Amino acid sequence: MSMDVIVAGPDEDNITEALEATGAHVARVTGVISRPVLEEAGVLEAELYVLTDVSEATTIPIVCDLNDDVRTVVYARDTIPDFIKGQLDLAVDPQLMDAAVVADELTS
Repeated sequence: MSMDVIVAGPDEDNITEALEATGAHVARVTGVISRPVLEEAGVLEAELYVLTDVSEATTIPIVCDLNDDVRTVVYARDTIPDFIKGQLDLAVDPQLMDAAVVADELTS
């Protein structure tokens, strides 16, 4: 069974490729991330939302509002804002954990 995932932001650490290698179906979102963009990417059905750009952290509450069952993950080198921590399931620094390891843990 394939997992529906949205990866939002630049993907310098190859989390998209790692997730796809586990069999996940990944929709990519870049640029300005808005509610309509997230809806078009499939946020209503997504099981996992991975944000790679903490400057777009305000998308986490939007995603949680649209989908009660989605797990939210930040995979970025920068520190996440405090106001997001309550709605975040996991934050991982790519310098500490390889994308393949993170993808395997998220999809297993």
